[in-house]
Amino acid sequence: MTTDIPRVEPVVRAAPVGGAAPVAPPAPVATLEGVAALAGVSKSTASRVINGSPRVTEQAVMRVNAAIAQLHYVPNRAARNLARRRTQMIAMVIPERTAAFFADPYFAEVIQGAAMYASSTDYTLTLLIESEADAEKTHRFLQSGSVDGALLLSHHSSSATYLELSRSLPVVFGVRPIDDLEFEAHTVDVDNMEAAAIATRYLIDRGRTRIATITGPLGATAARDRLAGWRSTLEAAGLAGGSDAASAASPDLELVEEGDYTPASGAAAAERLLARGVPFDGLFVASAQMASGALSVLREHGLSVPDDVAVTTIDNNSFSTDTKPQLTTVDLHTSEKGAEMVKALLALIAGEAIERETWIPIELVERGSA
Repeated sequence: MTTDIPRVEPVVRAAPVGGAAPVAPPAPVATLEGVAALAGVSKSTASRVINGSPRVTEQAVMRVNAAIAQLHYVPNRAARNLARRRTQMIAMVIPERTAAFFADPYFAEVIQGAAMYASSTDYTLTLLIESEADAEKTHRFLQSGSVDGALLLSHHSSSATYLELSRSLPVVFGVRPIDDLEFEAHTVDVDNMEAAAIATRYLIDRGRTRIATITGPLGATAARDRLAGWRSTLEAAGLAGGSDAASAASPDLELVEEGDYTPASGAAAAERLLARGVPFDGLFVASAQMASGALSVLREHGLSVPDDVAVTTIDNNSFSTDTKPQLTTVDLHTSEKGAEMVKALLALIAGEAIERETWIPIELVERGSA
């Protein structure tokens, strides 16, 4: 039986002569009880409809939704979240130096993708840039119940403390944890070995036979994977080995230099490669930032790109397009990675079973450097 809600007529008082115009009192705020009464259902049934429970009839859903529309009812999300012990907040944690964070477009692209995806949900994304000095404070915040889950984004391998945190809080890593042996860590990343292999094969296909590389910091999983992809591709093509017995035994002895993903480090690594006096006609650089620095050094030494040295790299951003020539690169679809990280984290928060590893597709972008 349907129960009608009594109509309440607004009271309007005449304003005193010369006074302000009369103001009607605000309309009463609709409540769950009012929705249930207008729909002719119990409060618990109305609540189940609002929360999307399948344990209600289609007729009840129609009546409750009609009552919600008529009363302009807005669910109290704060109360619902409190009952579920949810904050509707997730954190993007970036354990990097602040200077490195602001200078590297990789972080901006991942965060943009994550923020855009989060904006389509009920969750709010907050950003935490962690330094070594406040690492403990960050961990305390994450464990305090202030967020429902965390995304860990860094160039470097995740520490054991974050792996340990993943036992008690949903965590998704943007880099494969180096010590992920006893933990069930969830990772959203690209195949860095394959990215390096694609870039190196491109040089080989263009007839380059002495291919050097500038790696990222080898304390990071991604940098080691890119080095391994370069090495295995040369070996598969029969190009491993150098100009003497020592380099033949260790093919990357003369043709590998390490950088830290900055343009300055790429320039310094290129200087070191040239100072060895060992000729090379191809160069794979593990990031576009470093490649932009390396290009300037090659030009200063009178080497033409791509005629004398063909160059390929990884990352499709401004550092790959603002150079002359523009860089042939492997696009890691970094913004998509951010979105997929949030998608995976929200699935974990909801208690859904997901794959431990999600791989983002990559593709080669051909430009003038190779």
